[in-house]
Amino acid sequence: MKISIITVSYNSSKTIKNTFDSILSQTYNNIEYIVIDGDSKDSTVKIIKEYEKRFLERRIDFKWISEEDNGLYDAMNKGIKKATGEILGILNSDDFYCDNFVIEEVIKALGKNQTDSLYANLYYVEEKNVNKIIRNWKSKKYEDGFFEKGWQIAHPTFFVKREVYEKYGLFNLDFKIAADYEIILRFIKKNNISTQFLDKYLIKMRLGGESNQSIKNIVEGNKEIYRAWLVNNLKVSKMLFINKIFYKIKEFI
Repeated sequence: MKISIITVSYNSSKTIKNTFDSILSQTYNNIEYIVIDGDSKDSTVKIIKEYEKRFLERRIDFKWISEEDNGLYDAMNKGIKKATGEILGILNSDDFYCDNFVIEEVIKALGKNQTDSLYANLYYVEEKNVNKIIRNWKSKKYEDGFFEKGWQIAHPTFFVKREVYEKYGLFNLDFKIAADYEIILRFIKKNNISTQFLDKYLIKMRLGGESNQSIKNIVEGNKEIYRAWLVNNLKVSKMLFINKIFYKIKEFI
């Protein structure tokens, strides 16, 4: 089974080598790796070119472009459109896999249980010391009603069949912060795609991110989460945001 991994980058020279090394170290062989760079002004493109030969030597089907885009989710959509694998995953340019067996375990689980998607656990790590774990995002098996209780998937751990994107659409560019929440809500809650929980830590994410860089972004992100329910014609629970706070606390304990 072929898997396509998409990395979106912009001025990512300080972190993208970890991401690339993480891909190169995977034991699974049938990987298509797509890098969508947003016309970086630092040395990111130079690093991409330096690694290109290493990906080819590793027999990874490597594709990349560097051009201006309309933001993170537009770049992700570009990567999805270029992907040819049966399974798609997104690995951010400041994230990396926890070990060398992540892709192998994802493919094995998807093949065994025959679901449309899979998600797992995630570590938040310190920006400058990636061996220091700051928080755990520990998820659990999905049940109907979880979204109303504030449940949320760690998007970098979300692996999806390409045909799901083809059938139900790409990231909604009307969302600037919470398009990842909206697309997961659309896939799982609205369209009932099948999913499974792999109870393993797959991703290490440097603490930060567009949605939690400031109070303003947190407020805007919550507004977008509310709007995500409306655009998908779903009834919004009155307790959603209170539940979301308590659920998030439990996830990070």
